[in-house]
Amino acid sequence: MTTAASAPDEDAVVGRLRAAGCVFAEAEARLLVAEAGSPARLEALVRRRVSGEPLEQVLGWAEFCGVRIALAPGVFVPRRRTELLVEQAVALAPRQAAVVVDLCCGSGAVAAVLGARLDEAEMHASDVDPAAVACARRNVPRATVHAGDLFDALPTELLGRVDVLVANVPYVPSDAIALMPPEARDHEPRTALDGGRDGLDVARRVVAGAGDWLAPGGSLLFEVGDAQVPAATAVVAAADLIPRVAADEETGATVVIGTRPPS
Repeated sequence: MTTAASAPDEDAVVGRLRAAGCVFAEAEARLLVAEAGSPARLEALVRRRVSGEPLEQVLGWAEFCGVRIALAPGVFVPRRRTELLVEQAVALAPRQAAVVVDLCCGSGAVAAVLGARLDEAEMHASDVDPAAVACARRNVPRATVHAGDLFDALPTELLGRVDVLVANVPYVPSDAIALMPPEARDHEPRTALDGGRDGLDVARRVVAGAGDWLAPGGSLLFEVGDAQVPAATAVVAAADLIPRVAADEETGATVVIGTRPPS
């Protein structure tokens, strides 16, 4: 909570953030002042934010689905629109002893929330980026977090057993990376953003391998842009998975779901 003694500091921070182009300067200033603990640390945090580093990386945490997720510099910041992915995954998971895998887990935000909501689930997560893996291991202590490229990171004993396979794949077309806000393109790993020529390169790889890992009736879920839905659902159907699409107009989120037919 901001005290009267910290108000002058907060006012000064607001001015610096506004000058740097921060749209929500007042809210960000409150968070930075509360996090700092000392004038020297506040100065260091404000300098990082003014230089363009994402607020969440500066603070060292992000709130996602009501859970505080630890972050480090260079780690992908969880987006609010990804909450739809979580909601759909929870709805599809068996109520008891679900086996859940979070590919491209980044900070482990999705796995952390799924682990909290699915008490008895066997949780696994993986990412190719070492910094993300380190973050995920802090955020999801009850999951086994693996390092490696997609399915190559997973233990083979999961083959044919996964009830819910969540993959927060990168889906920005390569040519559109330059159009992203500097916070993302300059401070988040390219591997977490760049989905190739049409944005679906990584999604295709995940869909192609998912059938071997899903249990009968299990589902794969991944985010796409609205314009990518026809191509993404065609890829899912071609892999002999039953496609479905969920969308949230408020956040602009779109999730493609592919379900393995029951045996």
